[in-house]
Parts: sequence; C-alpha cells; structure tokens
Amino acid sequence: MSSNPTSPARGRMNLAVLILNWNRAEDSIHCVHAVQEWLQPGDAIWVIDNHSRPEDRAQLQQALSVAVNFIFSDANLGFAGGNNLGLQAALAAGHDAILLLNNDATVNKTAVSQLRTLLQQNPKLGMVGPEMWDGNQMLSAGGGDIGLQINTHLQQPLAAGEVREVAYVPGTCIFVRTAVLQQIGLLDEAYFFSGEVADLCTRARQAGYQSAILGGTRAYHQIERSAGQRHQLHIYYVLRNRFLYVQKFHPNQRRRLYFRWSFVGGRIWLEALLRRNWPRARAAALAVWDGWHGRFGGQNARVTRGKIK
Repeated sequence: MSSNPTSPARGRMNLAVLILNWNRAEDSIHCVHAVQEWLQPGDAIWVIDNHSRPEDRAQLQQALSVAVNFIFSDANLGFAGGNNLGLQAALAAGHDAILLLNNDATVNKTAVSQLRTLLQQNPKLGMVGPEMWDGNQMLSAGGGDIGLQINTHLQQPLAAGEVREVAYVPGTCIFVRTAVLQQIGLLDEAYFFSGEVADLCTRARQAGYQSAILGGTRAYHQIERSAGQRHQLHIYYVLRNRFLYVQKFHPNQRRRLYFRWSFVGGRIWLEALLRRNWPRARAAALAVWDGWHGRFGGQNARVTRGKIK
C-alpha cells in the first residue's frame, strides 16, 4: 500500500475522514469544523456531495473551499455509492485508515486517538467504532446479524477500555483499515442505503478480520433529526435490504428468513393502513415485493412516487 500521506511519527496511522452530504450543507460544514479540531498531520477530509441542490453545493464550496477535498456526484448514489467515491479517493491517496462519519454526528479528539491506536495495535481488527449516544441515551454499542434479528443494536454498557467484538460497527461512525478494503472490496451498492456496512463487516469477518466497539469512547448522533427525514424511504430500505443480506449470507435459510421478513413487513403494512399512513404502507409493501423479486439498488423515486429522487 502506498504511504503517500506522511506524518511526523510514521508509526501513527494516517486517517481519511469521509463526510457524505445530501442537501444538508449546514450540517456538513459544522461536521467538518468539528473534525478539524482533532485532525493530525497526514490526515485529510473528503466531502462527497451526493447530487445536492445547486445552492447547497455552492454553500459547501464557499464555506469549505480550502479545508477539504470535494467530490461531486452527478447522481444520488445513496450511502453506499456516495461513500464508495470517497473510499476510492482515500485508497488512491494511500491512507492507512478511513473514518466514515455522518454529517450529523460528532466524535471528540480523545475518542479518535483511542480508536486509531486500537486499530493500529491490533492487525486483526478490520473495523472499530465508539459507542453511539444521543445526549444521555445510549443508541448502540455495535450490532448483531441483520439477517436474523429485527432490532440489531446492542445496548449493554461497556467498561472503559473494554473491546467488544460485534457483527457490525454502525456506519454513523466507523473506522476502517484500508488494507481490508483492498482485500474484500468496497460497500455493496445494491443496498443503496442501510445494511451495506453490516455487509462490509461480514465480508471482513469471512476474510479473517474482526469488528469491535471500544468501551469508554463515544460518538454523538442526533437521532431525532435523522429519523424525521425521508421516513418512508427508511422503512423501505431497512426492510428490503434484509432480503439482500439473507440472500448473500444465509442462503441455506433463505426461504424461512424470507417468510420471516415478509411477516415483519406485513405487520408494518397493516399497522400503517389502520393509521391511514399510506406512504408507510406503500413502503412496507414494496420492500417485501422487491425483496422477493431481487429488485435492489436505489428506488427513491418509485417508493415516493417521484417526490424524492
């Protein structure tokens, strides 16, 4: 692997920070400024714009023109495709590790230092991350198998310094060893949104690498703001992509698990109908239909009847 980015102490892993933007320039600008407080020599920031409105792109460029590397996509490629543009750039630049960071999430200097050190000192760790918090509420300390479990977020507290192996590290804030990506490839764009990081961690485990959460380190994510946006699409992708994950990693249980996720989707559909929430009902029905029929990738316009592309 190239060692193009240099640092005063070559023993420290240099880091590429990837921040994906889609029509939320203010959040991305704030996120970049927070990252700059702990960035080290040899580190770099990439902001990937996922085909935002022209005024949103202009705001990004005006506020961050000197501070970051920009990648502008000609289409909305989803979480997987958008981040893959940044992953390709970071790999080409020769960084040792990559941090995927949501633009509405924050992680402090101490946590970054501890996570970077953990990754560097443990060659068999492919992905590491902090505990995820929203204020005083723990959201996640890693995740379980998304093909088998409905609620995959682990919420048992960790002692400071405890390293817990998990099925996946949440993509909100995940440190990835670039050597792993060179071996197993990038995010699977068939997911478009949700499930692609769990897929990546599973492929890493199959290649002999572990994914882990480091107790005592925290990232903060404003979950209410995220949950309120494009809720119909969230329901669709989270449910549909369970079928894709099962197809890839549980082929021997495919029929049983497809029926299980169909039941989950049917329950969401019925509850939505009873509440006259037609967009939610449509999302659940399409998710199950597309899961069975192998219709993956981005489906924003179809699910929202053209309201979101």
